[in-house]
Amino acid sequence: MELRTLRYFVAVAEELHFGRAATRLHMSQPPLSRAIKQLEADVGALLLTRSPMGVTLTPVGTVLLDEARALLDHADRVRARVGAAAGAATLTVGILGDGTDPGVSRLAAAYRRNHPGIDIRVRDTDLTDPTCGLRAGLVDVALTRAPFDETALTVRVLRSDPVGVVLRADDPLAHRDTLRLAELSDRRWFQFPQGTDPLWQSYWNGGRLREGPVVRAVQECLQAVLWNGTIGLAPFGHDLPEEFVVVRLTDMEPSRVVAVWNEGDSNALVRSFVETATAAYRQ
Repeated sequence: MELRTLRYFVAVAEELHFGRAATRLHMSQPPLSRAIKQLEADVGALLLTRSPMGVTLTPVGTVLLDEARALLDHADRVRARVGAAAGAATLTVGILGDGTDPGVSRLAAAYRRNHPGIDIRVRDTDLTDPTCGLRAGLVDVALTRAPFDETALTVRVLRSDPVGVVLRADDPLAHRDTLRLAELSDRRWFQFPQGTDPLWQSYWNGGRLREGPVVRAVQECLQAVLWNGTIGLAPFGHDLPEEFVVVRLTDMEPSRVVAVWNEGDSNALVRSFVETATAAYRQ
């Protein structure tokens, strides 16, 4: 199995849709489908169950997803260590969630202008690691959302967004302009896997323990809403498919977009990145 093919599989497994995975990978859908079919042939088992609505993981696919994530993380660590040994001018940036945020686009353009010779490597992470691999040494700096355990980290707030509840468009509450957390007390919510930062988990559960399906990626959250009527929180103002509605919550603290790096890090590229990010997100 090639690392590239495993990255393809992880993208499809997290998006639960070939079209969205192809967009995320910046490729067309036919070669992606062929690569996954070849991977299934190599494994000797079906990894995904296809349907008009998207795909779901088979038991074998679930096992491979966990193993593929671990293997790809290890490969990223190897590249980072080799690059550091070679003295290459690289900066690895972890990004959580929506990479289409206009702040990210402005930041990328500004950083390219200011540092044309720097090799920027981006590590896109799922919702279970709010520091995007920073603590594990996989990235130099992260663009993410607070709150999380900030021990031994430095955090710069870039922007604050209102928070809303994600509902199916036909939900009885979807027509409301605003809601309060108490009005959602009888609903099932998204959960993150065991071991997820407790501050992060508590925030996205409205400050209390909830029951509901375990998710790792944004598309898994949306599919839980679509199929099961599960609810969860999301930054207000992001575009979603027409099947969904986000109703603003009046009693939730805003979600803070932050840049975060290791405390005491004297890397000039990191400092420059954070300053550029601060300016880009103010626009």
